[in-house]
Parts: sequence; structure tokens; C-alpha cells
Amino acid sequence: MLPTHPTPIDHIRRYQEELTAWRHDFHAHPETGFEEVRTSALVAERLVAMGIEVHRGIGRTGVVGVLRSGRGNRAIGLRADMDALDMPEANEFAHRSTIPGKMHGCGHDGHTTMLLGAAKYLAETRNFDGIVHFIFQPAEEGQGGAQAMVAEGLFERFPCDAVYGLHNRPGMPVGHYGICAGPMMAGCGFFDLEIHGKGGHGARPESTVDPVVCGAAIVAAFQSIVARNVAPNDTAVVSVTGFTAGTAYNVIPEKVALRGTVRAFRTETMRLVEERMRSLATAIATGHGATAELAFREITVPVVNGAEQTALIADAAAGMVGEAHVDRHRIPAMGSEDFSYMLAERPGAYILVGNGAGEAGGCEVHNPRYDFNDAAIPYGAGILAAVVEKELPRG
Repeated sequence: MLPTHPTPIDHIRRYQEELTAWRHDFHAHPETGFEEVRTSALVAERLVAMGIEVHRGIGRTGVVGVLRSGRGNRAIGLRADMDALDMPEANEFAHRSTIPGKMHGCGHDGHTTMLLGAAKYLAETRNFDGIVHFIFQPAEEGQGGAQAMVAEGLFERFPCDAVYGLHNRPGMPVGHYGICAGPMMAGCGFFDLEIHGKGGHGARPESTVDPVVCGAAIVAAFQSIVARNVAPNDTAVVSVTGFTAGTAYNVIPEKVALRGTVRAFRTETMRLVEERMRSLATAIATGHGATAELAFREITVPVVNGAEQTALIADAAAGMVGEAHVDRHRIPAMGSEDFSYMLAERPGAYILVGNGAGEAGGCEVHNPRYDFNDAAIPYGAGILAAVVEKELPRG
């Protein structure tokens, strides 16, 4: 059943033209991790214009806005990421990237705009009792922006009883939401493996220790790790995404370099996979007369939604668009998101917002032709505003 009363979405639609212009400006001027100087300056400028208290330079280029209403002391954090990607843009529209080799290919320009839209609405209506912290995070794309903000005392300086974040989802219709309690997105690890052998002539392999053959055996063996070590009711992915070896047709090289990624919904599973990778690589290399050195680094921990906060934000969404447009049992994704480090510190939830299922907004993220769907702005801003009103109701 659809609501019969005005919702935050209805109110925020009044700003659609202004918010769309802001989003297009962010898209045209992409800045990658910890370089969001222009972006954060514009965010701060717009928050100040709304009458919101602003704190700059948290996690290097992060910004936090603080808005108080009523006498309540409970505080809610709302987070959006600001960074772009190091990739070229193939779009030709007027707001395409003006910076070669950089583009907003994941919709963070839209997320930043959504949080600004929620801030504008809440600053105007003040329909809550407590404190809202608007957290504009840098460097989400694998560079540790959330960790940097947390390490610099984000939640000590801006205490939050709960924290909420969102992401656009191509393939989901605009006006729809998706969420689940518990693990929502996987933790991510990156690995580099160097295999050292003995080089020589391709016509005399018997006089070499061939790291290419050894590397191929390790790649094949890595594919058995999940199938034979991870419980069937658990989930993990091991992907070798790079294999670098040799420079000539008739030369067996001295070394091979492999790289790739591991994804899992539990930190314990990630550690298990790492241990098996290290053990297999060492044993196989030894069997070939070579040596192997594995470097494994954590990029993110899993995104784990609190049950209470998941139900609350899903209820807020259903109150605006109707229950039929809210998927409360969204299948968890093997992608990763460093909002997980904020959720590791405070209870909260991360929700998906439909970016379009057809031609508009349907292109997958990290694609050179991706563009955030401006029609989704009121729905993202609206859910952030609605969860505040539900968490911090006026008496």
C-alpha cells in the first residue's frame, strides 16, 4: 500500500533541478581517493549555506556536517562516499568527465548529492529530535578512506548511536530498495604472488626451473581452495586476475608474478583461504624446484547489517514507496565496500537504491559508459532523511 501523506521523497523532489546540477558538476570534475579537494570544498560550502555546522579535513579530505534539532542527545550518522575511479569515460553527454583518465564510474557523485539532498531537507524541516552527523567520506575505492576517518577519531568526535549508508544498484528499478540483515557485502583481500625459478632457453627446458609451468599449476590449485576447504553453506571467491611472465618467445623467464582477489562473508573464511593459498603455493613451488612468496592484504572486512537497523530502514523505505518495492531479503553481493569499517565500530545498515532497470541507469558500475541516474536522487536522499525521522522521532 502506498502512503497517503507527503513523504521526504515528495519534499526533496522540489530540489530536483538544483540537486541534478550539483550531481552533474561532481561528475564533470571527478577526483580520486584522498584528492577530493574541490569536491569536499563544495560539500562544505553547501552545508554551510544550509546552516549546518561543518568540520573539514577528517581522514584527510573527509567532511562531517552536524545538525541538531530539539533536545534529544541520540545521534545518527549518514555516510556517502565522494571519490571517483582511475578509468577513462566513454560517454559523450555534456557533463562527462573533464579530467582525462578519471571518471565517476560507480555513482559516488550521486551518493554525495543524495546526502546533500537529505541534509537540505532535514535542515529545512527539523522533523527529528537529536543530532545528525552527515559523513562525506573520501577514498572508498580500495584506498582506506573509511579506516582513515575512523582512525582519526570519527566516532569519538561525532558519537553515533547508529550509522547508515547506501549505494545505487543498476538493474534495480528506480523507486525500489534492497537490503538484508547480517552479511550484505563480502570482505575483500588482494594478493600478489612471486614465483622464482631458473631461466634459460626455451629449447632446453631441462636446464631450467620453469616458473611459468609452476605458476599455471598454482593457478589451477587455487581453484580447489573454495571447493574443498570452505563449507558448502559458507561462500568465498578466489580469482587470479593477473599472470605476468616473460618478454621473449624463446626465453623461459626467471620469475612469474600473479595477482588477484579473494572475497568472503566471514573474516575467518578469509583467513582460511589465505592460509591455504600460502600452503599450496609454497608446496607446489617446492615440488617444481622453485620458490614462492605470497603477499596478502586486507582491503575491506565484510559489510554486516544490524538486524534492528535493517528492519528500521526497511520500514522507513516501505513507508515511502510501499512494501512491494522493498526487498528485505536481498541476496548478499560478493562486491566489497569500506563502509564495513564504520559498521564494525557502530551498529547500522547499508541499503541499495534502484538506479534503473532499463536503458537509463541500467549500465553496470565500473563501466566506461556508466552514469548515475538522476531520477534516483530523491529516493536516496529520501531514505536517508526518513531513517533519521524514524530513529529520532519528535515527541
